[in-house]
Amino acid sequence: MRADASRAPESLGFIGTMKEHAPAAWPLSMTAIAYATGQPLEAMRAFLDSASGRHFADDVLNRLRLGLPLADAIRAAVHAWMTWRIDARTERRRGIPRGLPYLTGFVIDAEIGEEAAGWCDTDHTLL
Repeated sequence: MRADASRAPESLGFIGTMKEHAPAAWPLSMTAIAYATGQPLEAMRAFLDSASGRHFADDVLNRLRLGLPLADAIRAAVHAWMTWRIDARTERRRGIPRGLPYLTGFVIDAEIGEEAAGWCDTDHTLL
């Protein structure tokens, strides 16, 4: 059930938050996040579609408002999220190992959530 709660409707994920910037921002973000985290592109999609992807988009938009071009705003957000570390509270609440870069942790978390969602049918019984 946690997997369903972590997945945001399109309007609440990266695309919905980025609005008119989404078509250009999506491939730039996919590439930058994959390069930084070393995770597969499917994990990037799961992350950007999640509530965490919305928070990442908020960070990118804040940097756009500061006057950065889109690609630079994405790179700066990726850098910040890779600098931040998962803390003890997040480890307890989400099960992401403490000390992991924030971006890596939430990308992996989103991918695991997607995989877990595929192991249950609509009434949440194991397949």
